[in-house]
Amino acid sequence: MNNKKRLRRTMMFLNAQKPNLLKDPYIYEPDSLIFDLEDAVALGEKDAARFVLAHALKSVNYQNCEKVVRINGIDTPFWKEDIRCAVFAGCDSIRIPKTESAEDVKAVEAEVIKAEQEAGVEEGHTLLMAAIESAKGVINLKEICTASSRLFGVALSAGDYTKDLHTVITGTGVELSGARQLMVITARATGVQCFDTVYTNLDNMDGLKTETKLIHDMGFDGKSIINPRQIPVVHEVYTPSQEDIIFAQKVVKEIDEKRAQGIGVFTVDGKMIDVAFYDGAKRTIALAKAAGVYQEVDNA
Repeated sequence: MNNKKRLRRTMMFLNAQKPNLLKDPYIYEPDSLIFDLEDAVALGEKDAARFVLAHALKSVNYQNCEKVVRINGIDTPFWKEDIRCAVFAGCDSIRIPKTESAEDVKAVEAEVIKAEQEAGVEEGHTLLMAAIESAKGVINLKEICTASSRLFGVALSAGDYTKDLHTVITGTGVELSGARQLMVITARATGVQCFDTVYTNLDNMDGLKTETKLIHDMGFDGKSIINPRQIPVVHEVYTPSQEDIIFAQKVVKEIDEKRAQGIGVFTVDGKMIDVAFYDGAKRTIALAKAAGVYQEVDNA
């Protein structure tokens, strides 16, 4: 069974029909790889892209990277075969594009179950994520997030979303603020993860860092990316400071000890702490370990 709660700071898109992109992207150490069978692949190349993808998933060791396949939309004739190919080849997750309802998620889940049974894959192995690309998708977020126990997260896709809103991507974030806030709130309320849209200007790393800081502060779990050069920038923003790490260690230690003693509220470094801080502290430690900056502090 795959880990629904694993760290996903960076989810890097790859064109599934280009072998040169699929042979070794793990060397850049993104948390997840998204093999794109949808927008990146021309209509006449869908079968070829599936063939390339299947060979890559079966033959390349992607190390610790999660393997996500973005299928074509369920309003196309391609999506069922996309799922079958991805599941038979051993993907970890399916990304559903243009998700607008719980029914969209359930339709994909049904095909995933069928493919797992045909392929002899462990039931429940293949997780799902939903891309939100329209106003309708945003309005139906709660139903989408609770449509399947396989769903680990939702992701904003700003290109189609801004078109649906009759606006454009401005670079200020104002046109995305409503969707971003609602997505984070709904994700937290339903226990799934939440991911931000791609930043397309590869020549503006300062802009990427600013946007990543914004979505980090809003509560997003990570960001979709389109180029390996963006990985260090996003990971830097998601790397806790040593001060944060030490405080998290103290919180975890104190909560473990106080909970065993039946004490619910106490102070750490002068701050009032209770069990609600536990998961956040654990996440800080996990982020520090992922970034390679974690060290046990004896007096924590």
